Amino acid sequence: MKCPYCGFEDLKVIDSRPVDDKTKRRRECVRCGERFTTYEAVETPILMVEKRDGSVQLFDKTKLINGIVSAIKKRPVSAEKVTEIANYVENYYANALRTTARSTEIGELVLDRLRDIDPISYIRFASVYKDFTDIDSFVAAISEFDRKDNDTEEASVINKTEE
Repeated sequence: MKCPYCGFEDLKVIDSRPVDDKTKRRRECVRCGERFTTYEAVETPILMVEKRDGSVQLFDKTKLINGIVSAIKKRPVSAEKVTEIANYVENYYANALRTTARSTEIGELVLDRLRDIDPISYIRFASVYKDFTDIDSFVAAISEFDRKDNDTEEASVINKTEE
């Protein structure tokens, strides 16, 4: 980084503090003594979502949040949990440095989180995400939820007996 006043490259940071999702730094040029402010932000890659029909669109966090909110209506799930799930999905792909995700992968990530939070919300989200068309689809989803829940309980019992 260069001083915007004299172009010298030797700068020192006088103050640094977080502001929103950025870091604000007060800098001073060693040569001319001028001070200036810089803002640093983590650059997140743009995430594209590949839909079931093969089309590709920009990831829309608000759209994801709205989908989760419709699944949790009148359920004991806080708005903070919804935001946490959406942030988890966004961060999952950013941390993996992936720029493309399939909508099915995103749906599975959300379902995994909802499974631990609220079973009714899980089934509601699954019904839209997996496009249930009949009662058998609901029964299959509930059976899958119970099976995974039992697998988790069995693993927990095994771990406790090994200790």
